[in-house]
Amino acid sequence: MAYDFDLYVIGAGSGGVRAARFAAGFGAKVAVAESRYLGGTCVNVGCVPKKLLVYGAHFAEDFEQASGFGWGLDEAQFDWPTLIANKDREINRLNGIYRNLLVNSGVTLHEGHAKIVDPHQVEINGERFTAKNILIATGGWPQIPEIPGHEHAISSNQAFFLKELPKRVLVVGGGYIAVEFAGIFHGLGAETTLLYRGELFLRGFDTSVRKHLQEELTKRGMDLQFNADIERIDKLSDGSLKVTLKDGRQLEADCVFYATGRRPMLDNLGLENTGVKLDRKGFVEVDELYQTAEPSILALGDVIGRVQLTPVALAEGMAVARRLFKPEQYRPVDYKMIPTAVFSLPNIGTVGLTEEEAREAGHEVQIFESRFRPMKLTLTECQERTLMKLVVDANTDKVLGCHMVGPEAGEIVQGLAIALKAGATKRDFDETIGVHPTAAEEFVTMRTPVAG
Repeated sequence: MAYDFDLYVIGAGSGGVRAARFAAGFGAKVAVAESRYLGGTCVNVGCVPKKLLVYGAHFAEDFEQASGFGWGLDEAQFDWPTLIANKDREINRLNGIYRNLLVNSGVTLHEGHAKIVDPHQVEINGERFTAKNILIATGGWPQIPEIPGHEHAISSNQAFFLKELPKRVLVVGGGYIAVEFAGIFHGLGAETTLLYRGELFLRGFDTSVRKHLQEELTKRGMDLQFNADIERIDKLSDGSLKVTLKDGRQLEADCVFYATGRRPMLDNLGLENTGVKLDRKGFVEVDELYQTAEPSILALGDVIGRVQLTPVALAEGMAVARRLFKPEQYRPVDYKMIPTAVFSLPNIGTVGLTEEEAREAGHEVQIFESRFRPMKLTLTECQERTLMKLVVDANTDKVLGCHMVGPEAGEIVQGLAIALKAGATKRDFDETIGVHPTAAEEFVTMRTPVAG
């Protein structure tokens, strides 16, 4: 049978665009459907605008510390609408770049909501198209629990478009999105409370990292409330919000921001017309080749719920394009040693196993850890400390994990990720000459294990 397209991609986020562009480059006839915005979550309401807001929040510290280096500054003034307008302009520029990337690579772009009619057919804007393969790359969407008054809360989607900076913000959640936005609001001057129902935020990260960040955020004056959850939200006559916790306490805020998880975006996608199956959490079930239970339909990225990171979706998109249209270049995605950063203030950078994971996996470990006040702060009153940690297999000397909390942690850990991916040992680290004076050199000068 002759199909209209070799590959029809639903969703023009990072993974979908990567798969479409490279499939077209390999000679396939490709179309992409997008109902919202080009670039997906990351470009529009995720990592890119968030990082811009993190940069904005960080200036508060720079102004504070400048006097130690001889700079006399008038009182700094912050204007939220200017930051948001400039952010919007940059996102619009990136949307244009994504459009050009698709069109210039020969991909047909369909703007509208695509629905799967059968395993080889998609309907969009009243038209139907056939495809040999259909790729679901529709991403995720933030969830707000349906407690009484949940309609008064916002998610990350709305946070990027607030007309003004709230004076009092209550951030709910313990994942990286909650921690990052708490840092943004706090850094920009809002009275910020971070509320999490668990014992300590950032579950799954190394315990030393979690505790160190807790100490630093507390030092900065952020209100951290653990083992706490919201019962209901009521809007008061003056527009402020009264938040009742499950333990009976009440808090007042001008904004309640929920970052308590994301669901796969499968609304009105037509999966009932196919054999596609979902897992118990509602994500699309796929095998190691990203194929669903319907052989002609594939899925990748946040919608499959594996590792919900933009670079991972990019790698998955590349793998799908190669396997389908350039099999001699196909390489499976390696989910081990994925580096990641949390753009909290201070930042977290991490790659490899946590100390807890290494022990659970049966490794006999040596832990190398350093906590120090960065050189930049020695002429200031700021008492922030950086944490660097290596998890090493005591028998093979192989470095299993690398963790950092401190300025530019993500930038530093990216390079170390290459070393860990290549199988570097602690001896390799020790024999590497440091760049002096930098914080990064601490990773190659830690000589004495702190625990075994």
